[in-house]
Amino acid sequence: MKTTKYGETSVIANIYTELFGIQSYLVNGVRGMSKKGGIKPNLFQPAAILDMVVYHNELKNLQRIKEFKWDRLYKHLFFDVFKNSVSLFMIELLQRSLKQPEPNTDLFHFIEDAFVGLDESSEAVAANYPLYFALHLSSFYGFRLSDRYSDRLPALDLREGEFVAEIPAHPYFLEGEYSRLTSMLLKAMQPHELAEIKLNQEKRRVLLHAYETYYALHIQDFGTLKTLPVLEAILS
Repeated sequence: MKTTKYGETSVIANIYTELFGIQSYLVNGVRGMSKKGGIKPNLFQPAAILDMVVYHNELKNLQRIKEFKWDRLYKHLFFDVFKNSVSLFMIELLQRSLKQPEPNTDLFHFIEDAFVGLDESSEAVAANYPLYFALHLSSFYGFRLSDRYSDRLPALDLREGEFVAEIPAHPYFLEGEYSRLTSMLLKAMQPHELAEIKLNQEKRRVLLHAYETYYALHIQDFGTLKTLPVLEAILS
């Protein structure tokens, strides 16, 4: 998810793991290596999926890795500017929302499948991917939007996470076309279904900011997503 420089040649890698949840690992010799061999820094770039053997000590905040290698080699994600921008948005959303260190196997596999799905997606699917990921990720944190949209419940109350009959008194809501589109995105269970949801740049922009607000309302100290303006520029 993130690396921080440590010493002359090392990094501390923040990694979301299947068995131990969020962990920090000291990786020696990853910086300043020659092309002839040694550890390849690109293994520790954001969204990389690794197969690791680690030393784990619950009493320590900093762990060590014994062995590591690629578990999944992306075909496009690291090289396609558009998909890479989407992946960095997803990474930041995870960094700001993953507050508990405990492992969650279902969440781990959702995240893994999401990045693999983005790598394999068409351009039409990738354009809607940030919306899909943000909506479905929230279900693992206990505040998934309840998809009860109808003509009788046309407004989406972002504070309550519910579709309601009347526009709320507070400013945190979606209505009209944006409520309907959110319902359609919630119904998409697989990434390929996103190709059927036709959105333009402005609609994606409004929805992305609304979902950012939704997370900020439900996660303390969530802040604002720095990758969102970059993603908007790429989407344009």
